Amino acid sequence: MTGPGSDTAGIRRARLDEVLRAAPVVSVITIEREADGVPLARALVAGGLRALEITLRTPAAAAAARAIGEAVPEAIVGIGTVLTPQDLETARSLGARFAVSPGTTPELLDAAARGDLPFIPGAQTASEIMAALARGFDVMKLFPAVPAGGIAALKALAGPFPQVRFCPTGGIGEESLLDWLRLPNVASVGGSWLASAADIRAGDWDAITVRTRRAVEMTRRVGR
Repeated sequence: MTGPGSDTAGIRRARLDEVLRAAPVVSVITIEREADGVPLARALVAGGLRALEITLRTPAAAAAARAIGEAVPEAIVGIGTVLTPQDLETARSLGARFAVSPGTTPELLDAAARGDLPFIPGAQTASEIMAALARGFDVMKLFPAVPAGGIAALKALAGPFPQVRFCPTGGIGEESLLDWLRLPNVASVGGSWLASAADIRAGDWDAITVRTRRAVEMTRRVGR
């Protein structure tokens, strides 16, 4: 098993740090139609957000991720909703820069620890956090962030786990973005509000760019 002190873990951590420095907000997107992927990515990048978490929730997701990687080189393409080691291999095969899971299993953690692909495992409980730390992961996704206890939960978790940074996702919107980003143990915030399903279906790329630009301007208020 790859331990937290190994060269592979160090490479993985350095690559993830690079992604997070460029991404105070990660756009979490679900793509129903492959043709929407590239214009959607361009709209988000035009608004100032480069990190895109494309969820593996639809048949179009993989092809759209591949197309974005080829056509929008400015985008930092990640794969989300990684549930199994096979999903992790899919992310690697698509050229993903990072991968994200909503939760964890021992099998998934072990598979991620053997490779150098930056991986953000999902964790809600102290036991899940400890399992991820034992395999060298110190950046984790809190999902669903608001139902899982929200800001109060992250403040409480900072006590026993001062070394852990979180990427909360789920229930976060523009109105609460700055509250989350002000927490010292928040590395980045994931959000689906930037690219709503309605705007994607309508091809309203300008609306997505405007909303994204507004979020980027907000992050600057807290020095992100």
